[in-house]
Amino acid sequence: MVLQHIWGLFSHPKEEWVSIRDNPCSVTICYTRHVLILAAIPAISGFIGTTMIGWDLTGREPVKLTMGSAGFISLLTYIAMLVGVYSIGYMVHWMGKTYGAHKPLSQCVMLAAYTATPLFIIGVMTLYPLLWLNMILGLPALAYTVFLLYTGLPIMMGISEDRGFLFSSAVLAVGLVTLVALLAITAILWGSGLGPMLST
Repeated sequence: MVLQHIWGLFSHPKEEWVSIRDNPCSVTICYTRHVLILAAIPAISGFIGTTMIGWDLTGREPVKLTMGSAGFISLLTYIAMLVGVYSIGYMVHWMGKTYGAHKPLSQCVMLAAYTATPLFIIGVMTLYPLLWLNMILGLPALAYTVFLLYTGLPIMMGISEDRGFLFSSAVLAVGLVTLVALLAITAILWGSGLGPMLST
């Protein structure tokens, strides 16, 4: 069933991770049944929010983007999320050898995909792009994502909780470095004239 594990990840995460582990799927199926759908939530919400409502940055009139600019940014955001899930899954697969966890790539991608679920879902907040509200709602989602990583990795990779803690910390570090690199690339692109176009 499409998106069948979402409720379980919020209501009983440990048991749900066991269910996810015991019902493996290929990378393609994982993407078509989960990632492609959920990653569209922040991309579409961001498009609507930035073109119809606008960012309220200063308490004055909201800043809106042109349809073309918002569409391009939303598409890049969507692609970045799809690539990000696969990249983290690949890194988990590659790093697994260090921690004695030899699992197939598909299982590592599943771990990355389901761990990112809270971030995908909270992306709906960008329908109303108010910076302080997005921060208040986004931080708990980020914290729960980290919780899912630390809870799910030992189960999915079949290792002890102690070793899983170290492994999860390494994955989290890789994720943070990737995020910083992505922000740096974004700043460089915006500085070279590829930034968002404001609606007049």
